[in-house]
Amino acid sequence: MTTVFGSGLFLTDALLGPALGAAAARPLFTHYDDASGERMELSGTTTANWTAKAANLLRDECDVEPGTRVAVLLPAHWQTAAALLAAWSCGAELVGDPAAADLVLADAARLDTALAAGADTTVAFSLDAFGRGISGLPAGVLDFASEVRVHGDDFVPWDPVDDAAPAWDGASGAEVLAAARDRAVALGVAAGDRVLSTTAWDSPDGLRDGLLAVLGAGASLVQVVNPGPDPSVLRRRADTERTTVRLSSLV
Repeated sequence: MTTVFGSGLFLTDALLGPALGAAAARPLFTHYDDASGERMELSGTTTANWTAKAANLLRDECDVEPGTRVAVLLPAHWQTAAALLAAWSCGAELVGDPAAADLVLADAARLDTALAAGADTTVAFSLDAFGRGISGLPAGVLDFASEVRVHGDDFVPWDPVDDAAPAWDGASGAEVLAAARDRAVALGVAAGDRVLSTTAWDSPDGLRDGLLAVLGAGASLVQVVNPGPDPSVLRRRADTERTTVRLSSLV
């Protein structure tokens, strides 16, 4: 099924658009977790499908709309990328402080922090490679893995997303995009590059460099989390994945 994004998804379209069209079948995200042995690869089309499904979930089940404040307590992961793009598809503003959020997206390790923030809604992510959810969640907490699968692969916003509206801690979508592209230039990331990164996304700088700069440049990402102590493993992976840029002090 082909994902359809409607007009007016300024930031999501700008970040995801280069991976669609003629490039849609190429790998966009390749995720390695060296602790679990997991490897997951998503094409541009598959990433767009997940983004659309997540956007439908956030809008239809969590009432996310332009101006909704969303905090993301998630690691560097392809589901995190889809969730961020989905939130921006709905016109939400990413906020760094969960206590200031209307909605918090969190993994199991940070679920207590999310609940303590007192947001109106919390969505829990298992990040399981086989789509298993989290059992025994508190009442009112949505399980992303079980909820997202019933939503459609097409997303059209009810209202256009204004590129001047706040998208990230007060910065507009246009400003977020410009900052991402500036960082891509500074990091030496260009269109068509394949980027190997061990950068965590748990800080503004890490998220901007490790994800948004890559997408903003029109590049693809090989993300490695929990890398082992042997740097030769990472170097071999960089060669095997035919990466052209390496954002890691371990390589």
